[in-house]
Amino acid sequence: MKFFKIISIKSITVIIVAVMLFSCSNNTQEVKDFLASKNLPIGIAKDAFHVYKDSGRITSKLITPLLHDFSNRKEHPYNEFPKGVKIINFEGKDSVTITGNYALTYSKTLVSEIKGEVVVYNHTEQSTLKTEQLFWDQNTNYFFSEKPFALLTQTDSIYGIGFECKEDLTEHLAKKTTGKLETIEN
Repeated sequence: MKFFKIISIKSITVIIVAVMLFSCSNNTQEVKDFLASKNLPIGIAKDAFHVYKDSGRITSKLITPLLHDFSNRKEHPYNEFPKGVKIINFEGKDSVTITGNYALTYSKTLVSEIKGEVVVYNHTEQSTLKTEQLFWDQNTNYFFSEKPFALLTQTDSIYGIGFECKEDLTEHLAKKTTGKLETIEN
């Protein structure tokens, strides 16, 4: 009788496991939809180093300790950099480095938001832009912000609130100049 119970329990266990295995599906779209509905990233990369190339020539490098890929969103796919980002652009004669403590970049619009101790440095012109929040339109290669900023060049120091400028910091528009450094926290 005891032997019959052991065989019955093992048989029931095997049947349950078999049913569970055959009930699973391998539909990647269902997995993507599930992750999107739970607001989970479709991928996570740690210590990412990505090189962008155009016609075999390196155009930029992206370095981040953590990347969350939310490209499974139908309306607004994006990437999140919760532990900061460093981007080095090599365009023409200028090399520009952009750093910040947090960033979001939207795939469809190619607009990025960089926050927290944002610094943009043009190596050729030796100019620096500092602010707490920066929006970057990668289609037009343009930066803009409504936050306090400091733009430091070899000949000028401009402080204010709100600005627009080209990606290489060569042409800029200060909306409200203050002349005070204490409005910038970094």
